[in-house]
Amino acid sequence: MDFSYLVTPFFAWLIAGSAKFAVNSIRARGAAFKQIGYGGFPSNHTSIVSSIAWLIAIKEGIDAPAFGVAVALCFIVILDATSLRMKVASHAQRLNKLTPNQQPLRERIGHTPVEILGGIVTGLLTAFTINSLSAWLTHL
Repeated sequence: MDFSYLVTPFFAWLIAGSAKFAVNSIRARGAAFKQIGYGGFPSNHTSIVSSIAWLIAIKEGIDAPAFGVAVALCFIVILDATSLRMKVASHAQRLNKLTPNQQPLRERIGHTPVEILGGIVTGLLTAFTINSLSAWLTHL
């Protein structure tokens, strides 16, 4: 039984989240637990959805209907991260300036193109690695 379609997004999430924590901790010069959440490098959501798109492309080909669905999902997630959530972040910054005595809203919500690209590459590497391991294990 091939569980690669189930485990690939999980490992993409785990790898991207670990990488994001490491990057944030290096920048903060200490464990960056308060920075866990939306935004940052690489994009977790992009890693998850692109990993399954890459895995489908590798295993079934780019002419598979499932690949089209996966790519459409990637576009939705990426557009959300780069446009909608960036606008929400902009509003949070303005609201924080207007209400300095209130608990500040999180301002780092969206993603830059580099953070999205990092998620796509993380997804690709995860899909390739899981597919290679899956093929190797079936030949044992």
